Amino acid sequence: MSGGDTITFIGTATTVLRLGSFTLLTDPNFLHRGQRAYLGKGLWSRRLTEPALQPAALPPLDAVVLSHLHGDHFDRIARRELDRTPPVLTTPPAARKLRKWGFDARGLGTWQRHTLTKGDETLTVESLPGIHARGVMGALLPPVMGSLLEHSVGGAVRQRVYLSGDTLTGSHLDEIARIHPQIDTAVVHLGGTRVLLHTVTMDAAQGVDFLRRVSSERTVPVHHDDYGVFRSPLSDFLALARREGLAEGIQPVERGQTVSIDPV
Repeated sequence: MSGGDTITFIGTATTVLRLGSFTLLTDPNFLHRGQRAYLGKGLWSRRLTEPALQPAALPPLDAVVLSHLHGDHFDRIARRELDRTPPVLTTPPAARKLRKWGFDARGLGTWQRHTLTKGDETLTVESLPGIHARGVMGALLPPVMGSLLEHSVGGAVRQRVYLSGDTLTGSHLDEIARIHPQIDTAVVHLGGTRVLLHTVTMDAAQGVDFLRRVSSERTVPVHHDDYGVFRSPLSDFLALARREGLAEGIQPVERGQTVSIDPV
């Protein structure tokens, strides 16, 4: 992995983020191609892709940021093989279960923060609102959070990264944009995931709506082709963004690829 601020895409919504001297893992999903991810309530989906690496190949981590507890975001391999020392920053219901599994999990309510410190550097993780589904489907799915990662040196903010989590678009994004108008990089979960005839993650049209609502210098799309329930390919999002004049700043990344997210 190269120097500077970077994101390495492992697959699904799993990334390794390097911000200054901090290293974070997001939504750890290491299932192999052909294995099933269990989504609760008897639901499952088969993985179509191979992750770029396994837990043994991860660098030392300062924290894990988990948007929610679903089998395609925290799987049985992660449960078995991840180091239990770094804090896992997640929703309160997910934290309760993870603590039973021996992880140092910290539950963050919406707008709550957790700060990591190294010398004169700080990295603050703030829980942001997310909506996995609406109506009846919303009651069947676990709570989800987005996250704002704010890296500061000597008290001065130098980088803000927004992790969308598995959310649909809506007025909650307008609230996030109002409170955090300056975002350097947005890591956006797409895929148009369909479960029981309901869309539970952003498809191409919602992804473009996200671009309209949330201003960021750079957008990194993830979570778009790894499972059978993902129905909206990345190509649809990219094509629609181009047609709408919103493609500037979109940074696609391949599994296993590391790209710079240094502040512009």
